[in-house]
Amino acid sequence: MDALIRQEARLIILRALEQESDGRLNSELLRQALEHFGITRSRDWVHDELNWLASMGAVAIITANTVRVATLTSKGSDHVQRRLVIEGVKRPSRVEA
Repeated sequence: MDALIRQEARLIILRALEQESDGRLNSELLRQALEHFGITRSRDWVHDELNWLASMGAVAIITANTVRVATLTSKGSDHVQRRLVIEGVKRPSRVEA
């Protein structure tokens, strides 16, 4: 179950970043976005997931005091748009016509 939650959370993070005009959000806002979808975890857990996404090339991260600011990369956007698959991130649903 933990692996499924992590895959879902990673997709939620990428989608949240994709919705921002500049493709950036801090880890606290991402933690709150995850809570909206029933994934209640600590900021440290979110930091671990952001680090994982960064290692896959889906986001770039900078540290600002106690939060991390994630920026969506073209690879992360391509996953959200179903142009490629990042293993370990849930695949987005197809858009209904």
